[in-house]
Amino acid sequence: MTRRTVRIAMNGVTGRMGYRQHLVRSILAIREQGGLDLGDGDVLWPEPVLVGRRGHALEALAERHGLTEWSTDLDAVLADETVDIYFDAQVTSARVEAIKKAVAAGKHIYTEKPTATDVEGALELARLARDAGIKHGVVQDKIFLPGLLKLKRLIDGGFFGEILSVRGEFGYWVFEGDWQEAQRPSWNYRAEDGGGIVVDMFPHWEYVLHELFGKVTSVSATVRTHIPQRWDEQGKPYAATADDAAYGTFQLAGGAVAQINSSWAVRVNRDELVEFQVDGTHGSAVAGLRNCRVQHRSATPKPVWNPDLPVTEPFRDQWQEVPDNAVFDNGFKAQWELFLRHIALDEPYTWDLMAGARGVQLAELGLKSAAEGRRFDVPELSL
Repeated sequence: MTRRTVRIAMNGVTGRMGYRQHLVRSILAIREQGGLDLGDGDVLWPEPVLVGRRGHALEALAERHGLTEWSTDLDAVLADETVDIYFDAQVTSARVEAIKKAVAAGKHIYTEKPTATDVEGALELARLARDAGIKHGVVQDKIFLPGLLKLKRLIDGGFFGEILSVRGEFGYWVFEGDWQEAQRPSWNYRAEDGGGIVVDMFPHWEYVLHELFGKVTSVSATVRTHIPQRWDEQGKPYAATADDAAYGTFQLAGGAVAQINSSWAVRVNRDELVEFQVDGTHGSAVAGLRNCRVQHRSATPKPVWNPDLPVTEPFRDQWQEVPDNAVFDNGFKAQWELFLRHIALDEPYTWDLMAGARGVQLAELGLKSAAEGRRFDVPELSL
């Protein structure tokens, strides 16, 4: 067996997503399984170099997981010729300049989304990466979720016939922070710090819709800041200047219509924190993070509207669970493995900085739609 080492500068791993999903459940999980099997007896061994601003936090993380390399000096890490990949899970407002430095240093890029705060910045990153001849990828984790993988299986198998519509519900109640601690960082609710649910979630909806149902051709959105005041990590009140709810309608290539509600001011009355209902001429499905239920046209009941009588049909019981039929790995880890194979073996990889720019574009147009009260077409992006 030949072990090949790939060194990854991981910036932002002291944050919730960077630590839990990318460091622990992806990179360290790959190490725990003995590395990434490349075939022919070759194994790729990821070696993380932890990067951030808080040295004490990085040192504690490294000690906790038996790692030896961490630094608060990003420039020095990028100057290290043995570092192959730069990964970014920082706040969005700090991302562009860090990625520019990494591209200039010749590092391959893997980054969380959104890739930039505006579409021009996102396109600039894609352009710089292209000109530098480096490989690059953007996290698009939701298409690797078990529920959506089952949904993709149904689509590929022709279950739906013609897909007519997609309805998505995402969100949960994020505590204001006064009488109960908030579950999300306070910067998420300050527009001046890059916060807002449109900037956060519309890039997700772009790639989910694009990958499963077709390119988004137009967007119409209404956004709100339902909770105008929140309390930060120190218990101090602050003005919530970013949107905390968005109600979007997306027209898709091929004619289907998608409606997706996203909110941090909604109490959950569904089986999972995100659910998509897909209705087609031959059948329907409801997919969440892990589960997926279907109803074929041959088993569709025949409800009759009668407000004078109580409902006697158990509508939820009339759906059939889609079996797993496979072992589903963590979605972040699955995409990391594909990107690492792209780096090591030059295998095809489509979720790049240009795909990231499409997500930023949709968020930008969604905010513009809400501000001007009209629908906008989504033009094709080019470098």
